[in-house]
Parts: sequence; C-alpha cells; structure tokens
Amino acid sequence: MASAIDDPQRLSIEEVRKVYSETVASHATSPRNMGSLSNADGFASMTGPCGDTIELWLKVNSRTISGATFSADGCAATVACGSIITELVKGKTVAEAQRIGQTDIVDALDGLPDGNHHCALLAANTIKAAVTDYVAMEREPWKKAYRNR
Repeated sequence: MASAIDDPQRLSIEEVRKVYSETVASHATSPRNMGSLSNADGFASMTGPCGDTIELWLKVNSRTISGATFSADGCAATVACGSIITELVKGKTVAEAQRIGQTDIVDALDGLPDGNHHCALLAANTIKAAVTDYVAMEREPWKKAYRNR
C-alpha cells in the first residue's frame, strides 16, 4: 500500500501538515493570489511530467512585476509552489524574476520532500515562460489582442 506522501493529491489537511513544512502546508491549504488576472501583461501555462499544471498571470509596470496570480491543477506541493511563486516575483524586475529557480522555490517553502522537487521546477519554468511572454508582448504589443488568455 502506498503511503500518503506517494499520492499527495489524496492528502487531507491534517496529513498535509504532517508531510510538508508549515510553509508548504499554509500555501497548499490557503493559496495566495489564486485566480486569473484580467488584461495580464504576461501569461504562461505549463504541465509537468507528472501531469500537474500551473497557469501564471503577470502584471508589469516599468519592467517591475506589480502583480501575479496563478491557478494550479495538481497535488498540494504544486499548489504551494504556484502560490509561493506569486509572492516571490512581486516587486522584482523581469530580469530578477527570470532568474528564480527551483532551489529558490524549495528554499522559500522551507523545503519539499525529494519526490516533490519537480513541482518547484514546474513553477520555476512557468515564471520563466510568463516573463518570456511579457517580453514578446512588449516587443509586439498588437499581439496581445490575439492571445487566448
């Protein structure tokens, strides 16, 4: 029989608190900045190898990220990584946000079990893709009207 950590999608709130750090449990059970952001300046949707998906919307003013929201379809660790990335990028320049990596996310969450490090990589890749989308829209703003999100 698989343990709770082997199938994080089936964890109850009490089990989340036993398996993950208090920071992960907090972000997983009470995600920050969840939902879409209308008229976003940057957007990305990425699916990891486990099938979890993070969508990320960015609001940028003078090349500084002033707002970020997300949605996640996945385990508790994926939700926590999506939530923390929105907190990490606020107030950062697009160049600084582009440099946020998997280790930064794991550290900000006070650690993740080894089996969940791919969730942090998914969040890091999603922020990079959202910043890349912002830069593309900045270069050719007329394309924003044709974006699906």
